[in-house]
Amino acid sequence: MTDAAGARDARLRHGRVSLALSFFVQGVTFALLVTRIPAIQDRYGISDGLLPAFLAAVPVLAGVGSVVTEKLVVRMRPGVVLRWAQPVVLLALLGVGAGDAVWQLALALAAFGLAVGALDASMNMLGVGLQRAYGRSIMLGFHAVYSLGGIAGASLAWAGAHGDLSLLVSYLPVVAVLLPAALIGSRWYADAGRGAGRDAERAAAPDADRQGAGRPVAFRLLLPLCLVMAFAYIGDSTVSNWSATYLQDVLGGSEELATVPYNAYMVTTLLGRAVGDLGVRRFGPVAVVRCGTLLAGAGFAVVALASGAWVGILGFTMLGLGLCVIVPQTFAAAGRLFPASSDAAVARLNVFNYVGFLIGSPLVGVVGEAWNHRGAMLVPMVMVLVTLVYARSFGTDPARYGGGHERSRTVDVG
Repeated sequence: MTDAAGARDARLRHGRVSLALSFFVQGVTFALLVTRIPAIQDRYGISDGLLPAFLAAVPVLAGVGSVVTEKLVVRMRPGVVLRWAQPVVLLALLGVGAGDAVWQLALALAAFGLAVGALDASMNMLGVGLQRAYGRSIMLGFHAVYSLGGIAGASLAWAGAHGDLSLLVSYLPVVAVLLPAALIGSRWYADAGRGAGRDAERAAAPDADRQGAGRPVAFRLLLPLCLVMAFAYIGDSTVSNWSATYLQDVLGGSEELATVPYNAYMVTTLLGRAVGDLGVRRFGPVAVVRCGTLLAGAGFAVVALASGAWVGILGFTMLGLGLCVIVPQTFAAAGRLFPASSDAAVARLNVFNYVGFLIGSPLVGVVGEAWNHRGAMLVPMVMVLVTLVYARSFGTDPARYGGGHERSRTVDVG
C-alpha cells in the first residue's frame, strides 16, 4: 500500500468516527428537547392551545435550514456547515433551558429549528459521501449511533425529571461535555477534496454511468424517494406521539406500561440499524427495504388488531425493526441516483423528513377522532406500504452496494 493510499484510508476512518460522534450528539440533543416538552410548557406558561404552534415551528424552520444548506454547500464543504450548525443547536437547547419569557423561548426554538435543518442535511451529505468512498453500506451505522444518542438523551431527561432538576441544570452539564467534543471531532470530517474524488470516480466509470452521473437533480426522479421519506416519518411520529396514549386508552395498559412501547421501539431501532449494513451488503438495499417495509406494515396491523397491551407492545417492537432501515437507505439511494449532485439531492430529500414529522401526529389524531384509534393506525400502515411500489428506486445501478455489488478495494478502511 502506498503512503498516499494509507493516508487516505486513515482520513476515511477518522472521518467516519467523527461523523458518528456528530450523529450521537444530535441524538442526545434532540431527545433532551422533545422529552422535556411538559417541563418547557410549565416553565414558560404555554397553554395547550399554543403549544402545537411552537412545536410545528421547529420542523418548518428545519425545512428552511435544509433548503439554505443546499445553497451553502455550493460555496463551502458540508463539513464546514456541520461544524458550525452543531454548536448552534447545542447552544439553542441551552437557551431553551435558560430563558424565562415566551419570546426567549421562541427565539431559541427558531435558532434550534434552522440549525437542526442545516445539521441534518450536512450530516447525511457527509454520510453519503463516506459511503461512496468506502464502496459499501455504512449509512445505517451512522443512524444507529443517532438512535443510541436518542436513548442516552431520553435517559438523561428522565434523570433530570426524576431529580426535579430545572431545565438549565439538566441541560448545562450535557452541553458542557458535548459542545467541545463536537468541535474537536469536527477537525476530522472527511469531506476535503470531495470534488476531486468524484471527478476521479466519474473518469473511471463506464460511459453510460458518466453521462448519468452528470445530470442535475430532477425532482421527478427524486419524488419517489421523497414520498418514502415522508411516509417513513409519518410512521415514526405516530409511534413517538401516540404509542403511550394508544396503549393506555385503547388497549387498557397501565400508566407505567404505557411508557414501554416507545422504549421498545427505540431499542429495536438501534438494534436493526446496528446490523442493517450487513444485510445491505449481503442482500442489497432493495431486499432490505422491502423486508423492512413488510415488517413495519405487519407491525401497524398487529397494533391495530391487538387484543391487549402486550400484543400492542409486540407490534410497536416490530415497527422499530421495520422502519429503522428505510430512512438511512433513502438518503443512500439519493446519493446513488445523483452521484455528482448528491449534496443537493440529500438536502431536498431531507425536507420531507420534516413534512412527515409535521403531518404524522395530527393526521392520526384527526382520523382517530373521526373514526377510531384502531382504524387510525391503518393510515400510516398503508402509507408505509407504498414504499413497496418504489422499492426499485433503492437499486439504482451505479455503485449499488451489497449482494455482490460492492466495489473492490485494495485495503478495507474499517
